Amino acid sequence: MPELPELVQVLLDPRTYPDTPQRVEMVQTQMSFVFLTDNFVYKVKKPVDLGYLDYTTLDKRYACCQKEVALNRRLCPDAYLGVLSITRGKDGITLEGEGEVIEYAVKMRRLPQDAMLDALLLQNRVTAQMINGVAQRVAEFHQTAEPVTGFGDLDTLITNTEENFSQTEAYIGRTISQERYCHIRDWTRGFIADNASLFRQRVADSKIRDCHGDLHAAHICFTYGICIYDCIEFNDRFRYCDVAAEVAFLAMDLDRYGRADLSQSFVDAYVAQSGDEQIPELLNYYKCYFAYVRGKVQSFQLDDPHISEEEKEKVLDVARHYFELAESYI
Repeated sequence: MPELPELVQVLLDPRTYPDTPQRVEMVQTQMSFVFLTDNFVYKVKKPVDLGYLDYTTLDKRYACCQKEVALNRRLCPDAYLGVLSITRGKDGITLEGEGEVIEYAVKMRRLPQDAMLDALLLQNRVTAQMINGVAQRVAEFHQTAEPVTGFGDLDTLITNTEENFSQTEAYIGRTISQERYCHIRDWTRGFIADNASLFRQRVADSKIRDCHGDLHAAHICFTYGICIYDCIEFNDRFRYCDVAAEVAFLAMDLDRYGRADLSQSFVDAYVAQSGDEQIPELLNYYKCYFAYVRGKVQSFQLDDPHISEEEKEKVLDVARHYFELAESYI
């Protein structure tokens, strides 16, 4: 296991926290260290620049922490408690202590793991009724979400997709084959060109909204009603999207769990609730796009020095599966 930064080692010590939890667990993503105590979660952003996000300065990380709390309170208001400072003083590194502020953490209530949609899917405990409830929650959110301009047009679509392809070139032969890469790239370019008028109509009809941006099963918890958390705060371009894209993201993830039936139930319930009859025309395009994004993000973890080789082997398999899934929608 690679040696962890001093800050991470301190935050793994239960004595660091005011309520002195029995234990502290850590989960890593390519952009954050997440510390889970008995009752709370503390999320610390890594000082990284991944191209699509920039956390390289303390000020940028603080601004993104504040934005994360504000945006996530839209769909999960009871879980997001605020932003804490991490300081270094005469007593060492402490939470909200005296001394120089060296980092910030988003503090959340810990949500019950056994109520998470991804965990429930693995246990075959998800019903169509539960998924219909999620569809209603998402449709109501989209209806009130702020419409945005300057996003969702052809230029934005092309920027997003071409960025995907350029950022995954380094992983050809590792997580995606040259043949699959070219197949998805060429199909994507063709779909955008062939459906330009439909994409323009979506913009004209104000279907581009300030959405969640990362709507997959691991971010949905059946608690506090239905809590949908961990939206994208680091890049407005990814959160400002067509509501059809958001629907396709979760539908794709339900497919990934082998539940095409629940995927279709979700789409049907959303269309019925929203009256948006164009969504089926865009569904496979956006499913392919988001499966590819997930494959790309998993691939990035292969270059993270804080992730063990054993974990990277698992990441490799997950990334390959996502790229395979992306191609299946063509």
